[in-house]
Amino acid sequence: MTSPDDAIRARRRLSNKIIAAHDAERLRALFIPDAKVIVGDGALIIGSDSIVQAFASQFSEIGFIAYERHTETIQVDSAGDRAAEHGRWLGRWTDAVSLAGTYLAVWRRVVGQWRIESELYVTL
Repeated sequence: MTSPDDAIRARRRLSNKIIAAHDAERLRALFIPDAKVIVGDGALIIGSDSIVQAFASQFSEIGFIAYERHTETIQVDSAGDRAAEHGRWLGRWTDAVSLAGTYLAVWRRVVGQWRIESELYVTL
């Protein structure tokens, strides 16, 4: 059986690949329907539909390359059904512009699959 740590790290690597491929719709499976994301500028996005739409909009931006998240730590609750992932993120564009910072993601195991409940990104 895959450990929660390994499973969440694998899901994060998958999310990075999907973002690099600019395939917003495939991101939907990574989020619970009522997920919440606070992006680097402090804006709140609620619901997987809105999150997917926000990614699609970002992907259509001229010069956008990708966002990458690099997991540093994962802590799992005692029941093994909820986890906190902390790490660094980097956003890149073709004109050498980049943004970076730290993030915290809350994961929930839903029917055996780890999905994102909420994320907080801080631009530093």
